Amino acid sequence: MPTESSLKDLLYESTMPSAPELVLPEDGDAVRCVACGHRCFIREGKAGICRVRYNKGGELRVPGGYVGGLQVDPIEKKPFFHAFPGRDALSFGMLGCDFHCGYCQNWVTSQALRDKDAVALTHMCTADDLVEHAQRQGAPVVVSTYNEPLITSDWAVKIFEMARAKGLTCGYVSNGNGTPEVLEYIRPHVDLYKVDLKSFNDKAYRKLGGVLQNILDTIERLKAMGFWVELVTLIVPGFNDDENELREMAKFIAGVSPDIPWHVTAFHPDYKMTEPPRTTSENLDRAYYAGKDAGLHFIYPGNLPGMVGDRENTFCPNCDATLIRRRGFYVLENRMVAGNCPDCGTAIPGVWEDHAPRSSDGNGFPRALRI
Repeated sequence: MPTESSLKDLLYESTMPSAPELVLPEDGDAVRCVACGHRCFIREGKAGICRVRYNKGGELRVPGGYVGGLQVDPIEKKPFFHAFPGRDALSFGMLGCDFHCGYCQNWVTSQALRDKDAVALTHMCTADDLVEHAQRQGAPVVVSTYNEPLITSDWAVKIFEMARAKGLTCGYVSNGNGTPEVLEYIRPHVDLYKVDLKSFNDKAYRKLGGVLQNILDTIERLKAMGFWVELVTLIVPGFNDDENELREMAKFIAGVSPDIPWHVTAFHPDYKMTEPPRTTSENLDRAYYAGKDAGLHFIYPGNLPGMVGDRENTFCPNCDATLIRRRGFYVLENRMVAGNCPDCGTAIPGVWEDHAPRSSDGNGFPRALRI
């Protein structure tokens, strides 16, 4: 296992120049990084808040050429419920994050260089390696996750350029602490975007390392730019489960679009947040009904498979027909036809595969159908 100092040396060697779209020159040798909402002013020899984007001789160096995590698993695990249901996604991540959430479940990778106990192994690879692995595994989707993908967007775009050329769809699993510059940079390469909306209280967000308004602005911008957006709120007892807060959160989401799927998921003690109790199904009920009352069409309680009735399923918002049955991360039945309800014909928002007729993009994968 590498030490913290040896990992730092390794990561500082595994870099590439920042994409020019994500760096602004400042006086002298200083630069301003615009890959995330912190917009760090970085002097020569210093790093940004993420610890992995740093200034070397007036040039912003950023992570490249490695992964800190690589896995093929159901796309529902991201979670995306309205994109390629029942299919696998190749998930890759690097190291580092611009937040420091006390309950982070990926802290070994996300908190590298910030927490002495978060010392993760890295594996050198090329963009070609990852795309070829996705194709071998039959995964139609490639997702940047495990760390905060915004701060490693330069490397993700290298991978996604090749992935899209092979007919694959690409996505981010992110904290949503974006900037207009980074979203414009990734938009030609990214279609799916999951945001963790962690709270609706700015004070709580600042404890995690962020600012609430910036997350809300990013969500609105993502929707306006045509990304497919799904939101996740981990319901943590005593932190963000106040009924008024949940209702305000749901009203905001519905104001952006009632068709945005909202995943309200159960917390379990992890990393540095071990005091709150586990989330119960009753806790999730409050969030579910807050979403229903706000007019959201798709609300998915999660992390308690089999304990939330039929609420893991997707229902037609027009006729209430069951469209997709799930248990946890697994699809038990998918009745949709080319993105439509088979009973009433209503188009269901999402990024679906075209099953009627089943067609191919020429690379062995069904063509994605955007609704």
